[in-house]
Order: sequence, then C-alpha cells, then structure tokens
Amino acid sequence: MANITAQEVKELREMTGCGMMDCKRALVEADGNRDEAVKILREKGLAKAAKKAGRIAAEGVVKAKTKGNIGVIAEINCETDFCAKSDKFLELVEIIADTILDNDVADVEALANCTASGANMPVSELLTEKIATIGENIQIRRFTKMEGVLVPYMHDGGRLGTMVKIATDKPDDAEVLTCAKNVALQITALNAQYICKECVPADVLANEKEVQTKLVEQEGKPANVAEKIVEGRIRKFYEEVCLLDQKYFKDDTMSVGKYVESVAKAQGASIKIEEFVRYERGEGIEKKEDNFADEVASMIK
Repeated sequence: MANITAQEVKELREMTGCGMMDCKRALVEADGNRDEAVKILREKGLAKAAKKAGRIAAEGVVKAKTKGNIGVIAEINCETDFCAKSDKFLELVEIIADTILDNDVADVEALANCTASGANMPVSELLTEKIATIGENIQIRRFTKMEGVLVPYMHDGGRLGTMVKIATDKPDDAEVLTCAKNVALQITALNAQYICKECVPADVLANEKEVQTKLVEQEGKPANVAEKIVEGRIRKFYEEVCLLDQKYFKDDTMSVGKYVESVAKAQGASIKIEEFVRYERGEGIEKKEDNFADEVASMIK
C-alpha cells in the first residue's frame, strides 16, 4: 500500500472540493494514483460537490433554536425552495444548529472544523457529502450564538428568524415569556434596527438629520419652521427604527416600550429587552436572474 502524505490529501481536496477523509480513502483505494482517486470520487458522486460550490445559494432556512440558556440563530442556504423544504436539507439544518449549540465556536470557519453532532466527521465533510447527495450548493452563511433568557421565533418556514434576549427576575413566568415572544414577532414583522433611541449610533443619527435638513431646505421652508419639521421627522425616524419606540403591532395605541412596561407591572416583574438578532433568508445575496429566451437562443447557436 502506498504511503499517503498529508500534502497529497490536501492537493486532492483542492482539486475536487471533497472532504479530507474522503480524499484519503480514495487515495488509499487508488494506491496513491491521484487521477484514479479523482475517478473514484467522481464515481461515488462526491467530486460533483466542487462544481456545485460556485452556484448561487440564496434559498434555504433561517433556524432559531435554544437549548437551556444557550441559543443560536443561523442561516443555511441552498439553491432552490424545493431543496429548502426537503427532509434531507432540514435534517442537515438541525445538525448544524445542534453542533453550534454544543460547541464553543465563534464563526463559520471554526464551525467547519467541529465534529458534527451525531456524525463521525467534521462539519466541512458533512457539507461536502450532503452537496453530493442532495445535488445543490449548500452553505452555512452566518450564525449568532447567544446566552441568557432567550426566546426564538421563526416565520414563513424559516424565511425570517429572530432571537430575543431579555433580562428578568421571573424567567419562568409564562406571561413574561409570552411578552418576549410578542416582541420577537414585532421585530420579525417591522425590522427594528436598534432597541432604543440611545442605541442609535451618533453617525447614523447625524446622517439622518443632515438628510432631513436638506430635504426641508429644498422644500423652501422658513428657518424657524424648518428646525421643528426636522425634529418631527427625527421622532418619526426613531419610531421606525427603534424597537421600543415602534407602535406595538397588536395595539397601535401604545409603543412596544409601553407594552413591555404593562406586562412587567401586571406580573410584578422586571423585563428588559437586552439584545435581539433578526435574519432574513438571502438578504444581501444577489440572485441570478435567468432569461429563458436568451438561454434558448444560446442552445441553438
């Protein structure tokens, strides 16, 4: 049997995109012949994963999950909605979420080297295997891990997901947790950017004031009136981007902040929204727009 070196395994992995162990096994089976090893990987369907890795993956699932006081919200992408709803893909999503929950990982790169929960292989190799068997490019795009009193929420089959962290002296109170769940619904629906006015970065606020001031100047308003108009628009800005200043979606006669206060008072509890994360599947990914007419024309040239 040929002596397979780490460098040979690395080179085969770079050529095929397959997992390290798959490459090593193929080289052993091929007695060190790299071309034969590539053929073996192709015959097993594993080398196909490398070709799929360049395709745009903008579908998939946003998964929000907790285990005790640890939680994760993650976005795992694939190419088609059909794949995103398949049992094989959803099983993979659960494995990835559990792996993040069970390990001290800070980013996707670190996660790739972790042993996947319930599997005897690294996450990177598991992904390669699933790409080959499912037939689509699959990517772990991002995740956020949180600790504390957490409430997860997923909407529309994982198109949107939110994780809310609260500070409370009654973490097991059903009404307190329902309040946090309603706040998660609010964030998911209305896409708050910050918790409160004080959380808005100074440069963001300065930029908004500058924009609104120029708009008012273009409208030809007198200086004494313009200042008040800008102040009013900044208040409106806060109501749009600050969670606690938004109108509560279940009762628009009060703000979210007032709603949280009312629940806290009724339950004799302290409730503070400490942190939240909201993911929308595929946000920021440029999707390929297929032109059927051009595709047909290219086929008959």
